[in-house]
Amino acid sequence: MKSLGNIRRAFAPWSDPSAKPFIAFKNVTKRFGDFTAVNDLSLNIYHREFFALLGASGCGKSTLLRMLAGFEQPTSGEIILDGTDLSGTPPYKRPVNMMFQSYALFPHMTVEKNIAFGLKQDGMPKDEMAERVSQMLKLVKLEQFASRKPNQLSGGQRQRVALARSLAKRPKVLLLDEPLGALDKKLREETQFELMDLQQSLGLTFVVVTHDQEEAMTMADRIAVMSHGKVVQVATPAEIYEAPNCRFVADFIGDVNIFDGKVTTTANGAVEIAVDSGFTVRTASTDAPAVGSALGFAIRPEKLRVTRAAPANASTNAAKGELWDIGYLGDMTVFHVRLPNGNVVKASSLNAQRSVDDPFTYDQEVWVSFDEDGGVLLKD
Repeated sequence: MKSLGNIRRAFAPWSDPSAKPFIAFKNVTKRFGDFTAVNDLSLNIYHREFFALLGASGCGKSTLLRMLAGFEQPTSGEIILDGTDLSGTPPYKRPVNMMFQSYALFPHMTVEKNIAFGLKQDGMPKDEMAERVSQMLKLVKLEQFASRKPNQLSGGQRQRVALARSLAKRPKVLLLDEPLGALDKKLREETQFELMDLQQSLGLTFVVVTHDQEEAMTMADRIAVMSHGKVVQVATPAEIYEAPNCRFVADFIGDVNIFDGKVTTTANGAVEIAVDSGFTVRTASTDAPAVGSALGFAIRPEKLRVTRAAPANASTNAAKGELWDIGYLGDMTVFHVRLPNGNVVKASSLNAQRSVDDPFTYDQEVWVSFDEDGGVLLKD
């Protein structure tokens, strides 16, 4: 079976026409005065899905999350959760819980009491509450820290306390607003996988808001890329990365080279484009555009090869240039190749071996080339 990227788990209810969404935003709009934060947005999220809302600051992702939580009300449209319209339902009566970036722990309470706070407010019997708190401490591996206060914990431990408190009431949906933003890079990467494992073991629906592309790509089953209050594309991480549906998504997610040009030939399921960087791109296309039409072609740096010698067929998908910059990042090396017209192409190569027999150096004349299926056409 051929797939765009590796598949984390066999879970794809969105591809089943008979599957009903667990959360449905139906033509939702939210205005703050003259400013439209969310604009006629419709979106389906499924039960047990780890879903990410990804976008730059001000795109509407946090507003969407806050409307689901009940902290904001839509100007128009409907939000349905498990078959129930949430209109008019206050936050404390919604079967959701929200974990904030700041964690919002009570500094005067112990870890145990922080986790128990919501349960106590709901009037849960003491013995049942103690059992639930014990379960949560075990779940987040903080049993030995139960009597400590937040200022006696590391950032990662405080994050786990906030997570345990959010899960203690057993919500149907856990909402996470930039949950890992306060952690350092290494701890953030470790916690991403812990959250994934936790979500799958609990069988809950997680909806996370983030501006961190790597975070969304790592954790989510699907990602909604947002811009100016609208969803631009909803797809799996691999589809978002390998098959962006427009220039905005291609440019927003990861590193990319985008070449603009005009179609010169369409034949046998392939398209040839004379691009403004001075060479010809040949790529497969099931929807052949008209000759003379303007298109973009997006290709990721790792799909490009950098060689000293010209490729076997240098008439298409190949260009000669000068090695302008080299960046050694440990796991990979990044090359910036300057083409004759001054455009710079970015390529990257995995450092699979510790040593290189004949390393590249600055100012060398090199070729960059790629396969016909290495990139994707962009019509807008």
